Amino acid sequence: MSQTEAAAGRMPRQIPYIIASEGCERFSFYGMRNILTPFLISTLLLFVPLADRAGDAKHVFHTFVIGVYFFPLLGGWLADRFFGKYNTVLWLSLVYCAGHACLALFEANIKGFYFGLFLIALGSGGIKPLVASFIGDQFDQTNKEKAKLVFDMFYWIINFGSFFASLLMPIFLRDYGPAVAFGIPGLLMLAATIVFWMGNKKYVHVPPAPPNPDSFTNVARTALLAHPAQARRGLARPGLARPGLSRPGLARPGLLVAQIGAALALAALCMAPLWGFVIAACTALVLLLAMAGVGTAMQLERARGSHPDAAIEGVRGVLRILIIFALVTPFWSLFDQKASTWIIQANAMDKPSWFLPAQMQALNPALVMLLIPFNNLVLYKVLARLGWEATALRRMTVGIAFSALAWIAIGAIQLALDGGTSMSITWQILPYALLTFGEVLVSATGLEFAYSQAPPSMKGAIMSFWSLAVTVGNLWVLIVNASVKNDAVTGHIASSGISVTAFQMFFFAAFAGIAAIAFGLYAKRYKMVDNYRNQEKIA
Repeated sequence: MSQTEAAAGRMPRQIPYIIASEGCERFSFYGMRNILTPFLISTLLLFVPLADRAGDAKHVFHTFVIGVYFFPLLGGWLADRFFGKYNTVLWLSLVYCAGHACLALFEANIKGFYFGLFLIALGSGGIKPLVASFIGDQFDQTNKEKAKLVFDMFYWIINFGSFFASLLMPIFLRDYGPAVAFGIPGLLMLAATIVFWMGNKKYVHVPPAPPNPDSFTNVARTALLAHPAQARRGLARPGLARPGLSRPGLARPGLLVAQIGAALALAALCMAPLWGFVIAACTALVLLLAMAGVGTAMQLERARGSHPDAAIEGVRGVLRILIIFALVTPFWSLFDQKASTWIIQANAMDKPSWFLPAQMQALNPALVMLLIPFNNLVLYKVLARLGWEATALRRMTVGIAFSALAWIAIGAIQLALDGGTSMSITWQILPYALLTFGEVLVSATGLEFAYSQAPPSMKGAIMSFWSLAVTVGNLWVLIVNASVKNDAVTGHIASSGISVTAFQMFFFAAFAGIAAIAFGLYAKRYKMVDNYRNQEKIA
C-alpha cells in the first residue's frame, strides 16, 4: 500500500484477497461443521445406544468447537513472537486442508475421523484470530475509518460462505454420502489457501514483536512476585530480593490469588476421569488465567519502577479488555447450540419431506447478510438522529440481551413439543431472527473492538483471547450437560414439571440475561482507546 493511497484514505487494494480467501475458508468450515451433528447421529455413532446418541453427538460437537476456539492461543503466540501473521496463517492452512482430507477418507473410521477433527481444530483455530488482525494491519491512522466497513465486509463474507454451506452440504451428505460431503469443504479450503497466498506481495506485513523485557507476561510476573518493599525501592524485578525484605507483614495477596488459581486448576485436571479430558483441561486453563489476571490486577502497581509506566498501563488495558471478553462468554454458550440443540429440536418438528433440519441453519447467515447493511445504512443512523449513539459496547450489550430473548422463544417451542403439540419448523424462524440480530451486534462488533483496543505488540494474542471466549462459552454447555446427568439434578428438574431440555433452554436464557446486565454496567466504566498503528509504521 503506497503512502499516496493511505493519505487519500482509500481502501487498501490487498483487502479483496483476504476477503475472498475468508469466504472460501468459511464455506469449508461451516460446510463440515453444520453436517457434523447429523453425521454423528446417523453414521459414526451407531454403536452408541439410540437414547444416548444425540447427547453423545452434542458432546463431540461442542468438544470440537472448544478445540477450534482454544487453538487461537497457540496461533496468536506463534504469530506475535516468531513467524508473523502471514506465515502462520499460510502454514496452518495446510494443516487445515489435511484435516478435511482425513474426514473424507476416514468417514467410517472413528479414530481417523476424530484425528481429522483435531487437525481442523488446530488449523482453523490457529488462523482464526490472525486473519482478523491481519486485516487490521492493512490500515493505519489515515484510513482507519475504512476498517469498520471492512470488518463488516469480513463478517458478511463469512456468512455468505456459511449460507451456501448450510444449504447445500446437508443435501450432499444425504445424496452422495460423507466422503463427498466432507471432501467438497476440503477443496474450498485448498482454494482459500491459494487465494490468500496470491496476495502475498501486496500485503502490509507487520513483523513479530522482538523479545520485550516489558511485555505483558514480564510485567505480570514482576507484579505477582514483587514484595511491597521491593516495589517501593524500585527492586521489583524477580531475583532482586534482598535479605530482610521477605518477612511477615509484606503480604502479596495477588500472588496468593494466583496460587489459589493454580491449585484450583490442578484440582480441575484431577477431575478428568469424571468430566472428561477436554472439560477438565479447559476448566483448568480458564481458572488459571482468570485467577492470575485477578492477582496481577491486585498488585500491578508493584511493577512500577521496574517497567515503564506505558507498559504498566498497557497491562491494565489488556486486563480491562479481558473482562469484556469474559462477560461475552454466555452469549457464545447460546449461539453455538443452534448447530446442536436447535437441530435436535428441529428433528421433532413438522417439515416438508425434502427439507433437512440442518438446512435451517442457512437462515442464520442469510439474515446476517441482510442485517449488516441494514444496521449500518438505516438502523444506526436512525438511532443517532434520535440521540442514541450505537457505540460498540452498547451494541454488544443489546446483542447479548437479544440472545436471551431467542432462548426464551426456543424454550417456549420446546414446552409445546413436550406437551404433545405439533409444531412446524417455521416456528424456529423467530428464535433464529432474534439470535442472529444479537450475533451481528456482538460478534461483528467484537472483531473490530478487539483489534482497536489491543496494544500493538499483542494484536494476535488479544484476538486469540476473543476466540477463547467462544471456548469458554462452549465449556459452559458441556458443564451444564454433564450436570443434568446427575440424578439429584434431574430429580429436581422433574419436580418442576418441565423436561430437562426445556429447563436447560430457560437456564441459558437467564444466564445470558444476567450477563447482559453485568456487561452493560461494566461498559459504562470502560474507557475506549485507539490502538491503530501510525502511518509511518507501514511495512
